[in-house]
Amino acid sequence: MTPTARIRLRRACTAVAAAGVLLAPAAAGHAYGSPDAARPTAAAPSPDPGDRDFPELTPAVAAKLDAAIRNTLREAKVPGVIVGLWAPGKGSYVKTFGVADKETGARMRTDFYTRIGSQTKTFTVTALLRLVDQGKAGLDDPIGRYVSGVPNGDRITLRELAGMRSGLFNYSEDDAFDKALTTGGTRPFTPRQLLDYSFRHPVNFAPNAEFEYSNTNLVLLGLVIEKVTGRPLQEVIKEQVIEPAGLHHTLFPTSAAFPSPHAQGYTDQSASGDIVNATDWNPSWAWAAGAMISDLEDLRSWAKTLATGTLLKPATQAQRLKTTSVGIPGAGYGLGLFDVQGWIGHNGSLPGYESLGVYLPEERATLVVILNTDVLHDGQEPSTLFGEAVTSIVTPDHVYPGHKPTAPRHD
Repeated sequence: MTPTARIRLRRACTAVAAAGVLLAPAAAGHAYGSPDAARPTAAAPSPDPGDRDFPELTPAVAAKLDAAIRNTLREAKVPGVIVGLWAPGKGSYVKTFGVADKETGARMRTDFYTRIGSQTKTFTVTALLRLVDQGKAGLDDPIGRYVSGVPNGDRITLRELAGMRSGLFNYSEDDAFDKALTTGGTRPFTPRQLLDYSFRHPVNFAPNAEFEYSNTNLVLLGLVIEKVTGRPLQEVIKEQVIEPAGLHHTLFPTSAAFPSPHAQGYTDQSASGDIVNATDWNPSWAWAAGAMISDLEDLRSWAKTLATGTLLKPATQAQRLKTTSVGIPGAGYGLGLFDVQGWIGHNGSLPGYESLGVYLPEERATLVVILNTDVLHDGQEPSTLFGEAVTSIVTPDHVYPGHKPTAPRHD
């Protein structure tokens, strides 16, 4: 296992602050070359499907966005990206740039399915909160009531798990897990196997003492949901979240199956540190923390649903939106979501893919970014770079993530 690969695995299924507001150790070595000169990176416009409330942005603003996104694509050496922005009073912008397949040169398309990584956390926690609203679980219940063998299980609450304040070791930082994933990306993992990687380590701090992003927390919440309902997590999320939210292209896979159409995904989280195609890697290793699949339009809809809390009781949504500091000005974490400079939502990263889905209540604006790589650029997540490029132009009073990363990350 190379140091590069180990560093990179630690941010898989990463969070907004962990991925964008906070700085990752710079990954050495491999990155993409410039896009093939025979395949220009001009924007491929895609009509906004019948949304009369959002006419297109003015040509001048659209041209600025085109230039900023092309520049980010080139500088970060990203194969392809889909960008969707909807801002009342300003307009909409839905375009693709670059390639979906580096071998064939096929272009990115707005109807692609994509692996959404840690945006899955927003669905898992929403399912939990729906059960809380139904009186079937309590946020201040100890995890030990539902899952045995958890370090500090009699003290860590479901609220602390959802808020990333449990102190439990993040299984995706375990060396043995790194090796198992990077040498066998197609192998399946069970939730209990993932917890075993975590529980072999001591806890990092007492419950609620600090914020520390950990995929272990969401695996435990997934098991709580299964314990309470007596049903598989994917069925509960479909029934309690996906269907009530009116999403039609969002699913929780139980294998490496990936609906078509989709882009090829490229990662350097390999045993050698070389860039490889991770399209068909099995996302079971991320399970409740990052296994889900969606598309542009569903992520657009979900960002608003998540931020406005239409699936939850108002009091529950208020608790969800109560954030605690992640150590960076303007960024806080609530229950399975971030508030970063007023943008509420989450991003996601797992080998081959990144996404960002956020909603700005103050301007009723939505931003979705989808790309087919997770290779860092100068220590930063490429999805964050695109978010910054877009918001700097369209919402200058709410730039995501607000400033350049300057501190060590906590993922």
